[in-house]
Amino acid sequence: MEVCSGPDDLLITHALGSCLGITVHDPVACVGGLLHVMLPDSTIDVGKSADNPFMFVDTGVPALFRTCYAAGAQKARVVVKVAGGACVSGAEDQDFFQIGRRNFAALRKLLWRNGVLLKASDVGGGQSRTMSLHVGTGEVLLRTGGQSFRL
Repeated sequence: MEVCSGPDDLLITHALGSCLGITVHDPVACVGGLLHVMLPDSTIDVGKSADNPFMFVDTGVPALFRTCYAAGAQKARVVVKVAGGACVSGAEDQDFFQIGRRNFAALRKLLWRNGVLLKASDVGGGQSRTMSLHVGTGEVLLRTGGQSFRL
């Protein structure tokens, strides 16, 4: 997880397979944050959660928002976008653990419970993604399958 407030700052995360990349941006405060989460629920390994809360949706997302708010972002202005949640191991019908789907479901539930809307998403499918957030503009770019596009 990283949170920045410089208008020229660029946050990037690579290899979003079943993981999620979550951006939070406040255009007025010029605060942006990017979180790369791997798993939906920290209760599967409390020790790892204590060492790295950013690894899990249920502990990492609240930490991302708290850090953004501490840097000057306001809940009413934040724009949240997400990418990832793919099934990169093969056919979706063979994805026994469905980590990507479970990550996205956990995120949607957490945002809904806290009254935060998701502005845009690019989740699922079978390809890994690279995600970047330009803090000054709020622009989120994705690269997947040799193509780039704005989210």
